[in-house]
Amino acid sequence: MRRSFLPIVVVIAGLLAIWYAAVVPMNIKIALTAAERSGIAVTPVGAKERRDRSAMLLVVQNSFAIKDTFALERPRLPAPHQVATELWNSTVNKKITSKRSLVFHGWITLSSTLLGFAIGTGLGILLAIGIVYNRAMDMSVMPWAIASQTIPILAIAPMIIVVFNSVGLQGIFPKAIISAYLSFFPVVVGMVKGLRSPDQM
Repeated sequence: MRRSFLPIVVVIAGLLAIWYAAVVPMNIKIALTAAERSGIAVTPVGAKERRDRSAMLLVVQNSFAIKDTFALERPRLPAPHQVATELWNSTVNKKITSKRSLVFHGWITLSSTLLGFAIGTGLGILLAIGIVYNRAMDMSVMPWAIASQTIPILAIAPMIIVVFNSVGLQGIFPKAIISAYLSFFPVVVGMVKGLRSPDQM
């Protein structure tokens, strides 16, 4: 148990170290601008002069600002502790009905996914029954069901949203259609195989 746990801890610690190391150069220009506004001497003076400078050079020239890069209110790259704090605040410290709550948004995502899975499962069962008991449907529908899975979901999802939006269907229904598209094919294939496998009576 300990031998399998240690590599996971080492990888997570390494990722966190890389993340913390990336925070400094990503946020140094914002931190220097904030320091300059509060009256601290910064090298070089003026945001315009710092814009073309390398982030690592700015870190070396203004090492006093390293600690400030981890505590910016609107950072370019938030530190891991800032992400954890915001995650805690948006899940535990907010009302579930608040639009700033992750639980609220999680429920919206889950409801559209479950609706889509129900639609996809129902469609898959109906298609499978038709394919098994009707030879014409087997020859015509099954190739199209297989061909439908060659289209990447990233290509078809925006089109589904735009088409349904243009006919006035908004909200969770277009997202449910996308999850139905993802879920109907495994149901069709599994049902067809299952219905064809028992011996004839």
